[in-house]
Amino acid sequence: MKVVIAEKPSVARDIAEVLDIKSKKKGYIEGRGCAITWAFGHLVTLQEPGEYDPALKRWSLETLPFVPETFKLTLIKNRGVDEQFKVIETLCQQADEIICATDAGREGELIFRYILALCNCEDKPIRRLWLNSLTPDAIQEAFKDLKDGHDYDALYAAARCRSESDWIVGLNATRYYTVRHGRIGGSGDRVLWSIGRVQTPVLAMIVERDDAILQFRPQLFWELTTRYREVVFKYTGKRFEKPEKAQVLLEKITDQPFAITGIVAKEKKEQPPQLFDLTTLQREINKLHGLSAADTLAATQNLYEKKFVTYPRTDSRYLSKDLQPRIPQILSQLKTLRPEEIAVLNLAKLPFSKRIIDDTKVSDHHAIIPTGVAPRGLSAHEQLVYEAITTQFIAAFYPVCLKNITTVNGVSNGVPFEAKGTQVVEPGWTALFANKKQAQDAAEEQTLPVFTHDETGPHEPSLREGKTSPPKHFTENSLLGAMEAAGKLVEDDSLREALKERGIGTPATRAAIIETLLSRNYIQRDKKQLRCTDMGRCLIALIRDPLLKSPEMTGEWEEKLKQIERSQLDPGEFMGGISGYIRTLIKNGTAERLDPGRWGSCPLCGKEVVKGKRAYGCSGWKDGCEFVLEPECKGIALTAKQIQVLLQQRILPQPVRIEDEPRMLILSTQGMVMDLGLPAAERQKKVEKTDRP
Repeated sequence: MKVVIAEKPSVARDIAEVLDIKSKKKGYIEGRGCAITWAFGHLVTLQEPGEYDPALKRWSLETLPFVPETFKLTLIKNRGVDEQFKVIETLCQQADEIICATDAGREGELIFRYILALCNCEDKPIRRLWLNSLTPDAIQEAFKDLKDGHDYDALYAAARCRSESDWIVGLNATRYYTVRHGRIGGSGDRVLWSIGRVQTPVLAMIVERDDAILQFRPQLFWELTTRYREVVFKYTGKRFEKPEKAQVLLEKITDQPFAITGIVAKEKKEQPPQLFDLTTLQREINKLHGLSAADTLAATQNLYEKKFVTYPRTDSRYLSKDLQPRIPQILSQLKTLRPEEIAVLNLAKLPFSKRIIDDTKVSDHHAIIPTGVAPRGLSAHEQLVYEAITTQFIAAFYPVCLKNITTVNGVSNGVPFEAKGTQVVEPGWTALFANKKQAQDAAEEQTLPVFTHDETGPHEPSLREGKTSPPKHFTENSLLGAMEAAGKLVEDDSLREALKERGIGTPATRAAIIETLLSRNYIQRDKKQLRCTDMGRCLIALIRDPLLKSPEMTGEWEEKLKQIERSQLDPGEFMGGISGYIRTLIKNGTAERLDPGRWGSCPLCGKEVVKGKRAYGCSGWKDGCEFVLEPECKGIALTAKQIQVLLQQRILPQPVRIEDEPRMLILSTQGMVMDLGLPAAERQKKVEKTDRP
C-alpha cells in the first residue's frame, strides 16, 4: 500500500479528487491501493528540557547551557493531534511506500521527516511530490514526476539545523536572561524575557531606528532657487548651512537677467516590474493598502489552496524555462477578467526576457503568478492580493515605459542653476499602474516649456528655509526589506537579489517573526508604523552580547543553512558553531562584573569614556566622536557608580523615582539616557506557559 501524507486536510482532499480516491475514513481517504492522510501543519516538535531530565523543569543558571547530545521529538500538545498522529503512524507502519506531499520547501520537509521519525518509519521507501500549484493539472504532472525522497535529504538537514539551532539559542538565552534579569526593577512576578535567533536582531533593528529618531536634532538649511518662465530652477551648488552665504548669492542675482546656457534631452527606458516573490508582494500590499505581512501571507495561502495562484512561500521573482509554454494559456484564461489589458499583448510572441525566465534564479519555487483559474468567492483581502499578483503578471510582458528627461541649465550673474522635467513618450507598462504613477509624477516632476539656447529674461530668485528630516519609523514594508537584506536598506533590485542569501529569516517566517514581537509586547503598531515599546527597549539594553542582536550574524547563519541545503556545508559543522556560540554567551555573561577601574566604553564608537569637568565623554573626541553623558537625568543627579553601571551594563538594575514614579534608566543604542516604565509580567500580552519559572 502507498501512503500519501499532505500538510493539511484540504490539500489531501484535492489530491484524492485528482487521483479518484473516494473512500473517506477517520483521518484519511483510501482507494486504489493508496491511503491519503494529513497533518495539521506541524504535528511534531522538539522535546522540552524537562522531558530529557525532570530536574531541568526548574529554570536555573547552573543547568545552562543545555544542549542535548541527540534531540528527541514529541507531539505538539494541541487538540486532535494525538488522534491524527495515531492514524498516520498506523498507515505508515503498514505502507510499502510513503509519499511526502507536504509543502514543497524547508518547513514542509521538516513536517514530513519529523512525522516519519516519530513513527519509526525512516527506513521505509519514500518519494517526494513537488507541487508549485494545486490545480488538477499541476497535481497530475507532479505525480507523473515523483522524486526519490532522499534527493531532499540536504533540504531536511537544513530544516533540522534551523529547528535545532532555534531551540538551542532561543531556549538557553531565554532561560538565562529570564533567570538573571526577570526581576529587574524589583517587579513581583518574574518577567519572561523571550529571546530568539531571528526575532531578537529584528527587535534590535527597530529599537535602533526609534532611538535614532529620538536622538535626531533637525539642522536648518537654506536653498537658493529662482522661477523663470514658471519653471523652478535650483542652484547647482550645495545647500547652505548658514543664511548669510545664501543671502550674498541672492543679492548678487537680484535684478540681474537669467540666461539659458544648455539644454540636454535624454531618452530613458523604465523596464516592466519583475514578478512577485512573497516578500515583495507583502511589501507592496502593505505600502498600498496597509495590510500586515501576516494578513497578506494568509490571503495568498488561501488563494493557493483555492487554486487561483501558485505556491506563495517563494523567494524567487523568476519563472523556470519549463513553465514558458504554459504562460500564453494562463494569459488567455485571464482575458475574461482583464480583456483590455491583455488585448495589448501578442500571446504568440511574448517577450520572454531574462528578467522573467531564468532557471538559475529558481530553486524550490518560481515567482507567484495566477494559475488562470477564474477566481470566485474571494474575501476583501484575497481580492486585493489577487489583483496585485495578476496586474504584476500582466505588466511583466508589457513594453518598456519611454520617457524624455530634459535637463535645462541657466545662469544669472555667474551663479549656475538647473531644472529638470520629464515627458512620458510611451507609457508602456505604467498604464497598468496609472493611479500609483500619477501620485508619484505629481510629486516629483514638472512640465517644461520649449527653451532655446542663450535666451534671456527676468526671473524671481528666492531663498527657502528648510530643516533636515529624521529617519522614518519602520513600516512592515520597510522592515521586510531590511530583513531581506540583513539589516541593510536596499531598494535596488539587483543589489537586493545579491543580499538574499544573507537575509534574516525566510519569506515563509518573516511575517510570523513580526507577529511574535507584537505578541510579546516588544513592539506595537501605530497606524502603518512599527515602534518599539519600553519592554522592547529594556530587553535590548539588557542584552550585552552584540552577536545575539546582530542582523549580520543572523544573516550569516541563514546563508550557512542555504549552503547545507545545497550540500556545500556539513550540518555538524554548523551545529557545532551554534553550540559553541551559546556556551560562550552564557560563560561570558555569567563572568561579567563591573570594572571599578574604568568608566566604560562609548556606545557610539566603542572607545573608552573619560571624565571631563562637568560631564563624561568619549576619549575619541579628537577623531570626531560626539558622545557626551551628562551626570543628570530629568532632575536626578547620577552618582559615579550609576554612571559606571550605565556605561558598562547599559541599564541600572534598581529603579529611580522621576516625578514620583519608579522608572528604569538605560543608555540607549545612540548613547542617550532614557527612562522607561518598569518591566512587568502583566505588560506582556502573551507568554509561553511551558516550563514557566
